[in-house]
Amino acid sequence: MAERSTAAVDVADNGGDEPLTAKADKATTDGTAQADETEGASPKDTEKTDGGRERSEAVPASPDLHSGHKLAGRYRLEECVTRLDGFSSWRAVDEKLRRAVGVHLLPADHPRARSVLAAARSSALLGDPRFVQVLDAVEEDDLVYVVHEWLPDATELTALLATGPMEAHDAYQLVSQLSQAMAAAHREGLSHLRLTPGAVLRSSTGQYRIRGLAVNAALRGITAERPLRTDTEAIGALLYAALTHRWPYGDDAHGLAGLPKGLGLIAPDQVRAGVHRGLSELAMRALANDGATASRQEPPCTTPDELAKAVAAMPRILPPEPTFTAPPAYQRTTYQQGTYGRPSSHPSAATQPVMPVPPAPLQSRAGRALKWTVSALLIAALGLGSWQLAEALLDRTKGSEDTGVTEPNEDDKNKDDKPAPSAEPLDIAGATEFMPDGSGIKEREVQNTIDGDSGTHWVTPRYEGFANFGNLPQRKQGSGIIVDLGKVRDVSGIDVSMYRSGQTTTVLAAAPNASSPSTTADFDQPIVKRTVAGKTLKEKLDEPVRTRYVLIHVTELPSDGTGGYRGGVTDISVLG
Repeated sequence: MAERSTAAVDVADNGGDEPLTAKADKATTDGTAQADETEGASPKDTEKTDGGRERSEAVPASPDLHSGHKLAGRYRLEECVTRLDGFSSWRAVDEKLRRAVGVHLLPADHPRARSVLAAARSSALLGDPRFVQVLDAVEEDDLVYVVHEWLPDATELTALLATGPMEAHDAYQLVSQLSQAMAAAHREGLSHLRLTPGAVLRSSTGQYRIRGLAVNAALRGITAERPLRTDTEAIGALLYAALTHRWPYGDDAHGLAGLPKGLGLIAPDQVRAGVHRGLSELAMRALANDGATASRQEPPCTTPDELAKAVAAMPRILPPEPTFTAPPAYQRTTYQQGTYGRPSSHPSAATQPVMPVPPAPLQSRAGRALKWTVSALLIAALGLGSWQLAEALLDRTKGSEDTGVTEPNEDDKNKDDKPAPSAEPLDIAGATEFMPDGSGIKEREVQNTIDGDSGTHWVTPRYEGFANFGNLPQRKQGSGIIVDLGKVRDVSGIDVSMYRSGQTTTVLAAAPNASSPSTTADFDQPIVKRTVAGKTLKEKLDEPVRTRYVLIHVTELPSDGTGGYRGGVTDISVLG
């Protein structure tokens, strides 16, 4: 359930009212029930759905597919996370690139199929990493399906808000990143219209990513006369919820309690004590679209771009200082608590008897005679041994001069008798690019690393400023090549030709039972520890490891001499 909450594009939780035809499908394949979608929808959001059609209009049933079904011979459906209103959403596996993806499915004759395809293709052209990317949008075999990124390591904003209000710095980052991202989308003519806590994810690096741009609204048939103001008000509602742990409308929604009915919209700093005054005013300015009065007579923010500028004009909110935990009181050890090395404060009541000192050994006349006798015998033995050793060395020297050949000793003979272990290159079934954040670099060039041709390469783009792939959020974990041996084999070494010297590289192997590994956690058997590789990277293991998949993981690139950084791999040989 944790992975589903962080990665599935569950538009059923993103607002809109639930049609009667969906109630029978409320229990999905994983046994969970979908929440009532009318929660949290403002009046403007539910005025017009399905392009203005009545909700009683018949909608084709969602495709009756099952886990294990393949789309285009590539996308294998794993788990249904939403089945509603004639469409379904799935967690799937892209078997070609061996990574998890999400898939929306609906019949080709669905009244919203054309608009879903158009929205998905428009969203895919944006290519902004702040949004969950659309990877494919296809009409095939009476089905329309949209394939998008799956982010199992991200956390849904709904889960973050469930733990309580956010710190001022976290809320500041939330409104700053969302407003900037939506401003960029609106400049390209794209709107979201369903920007709820379920549509916002926070990655492990603290970056917020928005899913369902244009697609969620198209799937639900949502339209808006003023999309700029709709998205701006949605960002204001998220900020309000982050500051107060309350939903800024009269109804409960997204696991949050609504405001008391009849009081209207109350400023966040009046709902909860300790709320940052500047962020409270910012939330009111964004929500002023719904009739609220902004404090201090500041004009309302009616577009994401205006909201982003208002955030930028605020004094920057720094993260809280880390709390210092005092160390525990110093505890003496048993040794320190004892009396060793210190005079006892409690003298013994009885005087201990004094033991007589024994005489020095062999101090009598007989003892001295014995010592001299033993010494004489030792001197004689040493002299005899030295003479015999010298004679043996002279005989060996003469023998060597006569024959001109030196006899090998027993150790050398044993070494010659033992055959040197041989390591042969194993057959490689295929190779893919390592994409820990879901996006590739040069996927078409990956096969150049296993073709045996030193003139072909897999080469990264040129990155500016930072060796860790430009310090880009989607590249902080680096990249590399995953080699597939076709079956589990005994791997005894690696021989990699690097495109350029100076790349920080680690070579890891997946567990024998691993299937489609895609993150560093899937590769738990080290072959080469983190090192700065030269032109070649070779390693011979003392003990072979059993694996099918080997990862050549590059985390830092060498300088190209012009202020940029670039690297790559030429050839890979896995030895067995």
